[in-house]
Amino acid sequence: MSDYNGWTNYATWKINLEYFDGMTADDIGGKTLSDTASAARAWVEDAITESGAPAHVADLALAFLADVDWYEIADHLIQSENVA
Repeated sequence: MSDYNGWTNYATWKINLEYFDGMTADDIGGKTLSDTASAARAWVEDAITESGAPAHVADLALAFLADVDWYEIADHLIQSENVA
């Protein structure tokens, strides 16, 4: 199901574009689909929490991540690795 620029939703598209464009699963240390999804989520959560943004801004950004389909991003990263 593709609802936003070929992605499940806006959140998934935006996070993939902003954080993972041009990357592969190997770049974030993922091997399996589940490992890659977990690594991708941790990567973005760490970037948000370490950004120095005020707590209420970081909380809003972290809440946005609830809509992200991490497995879709992981699959894309794995597929990118197979092409590279």
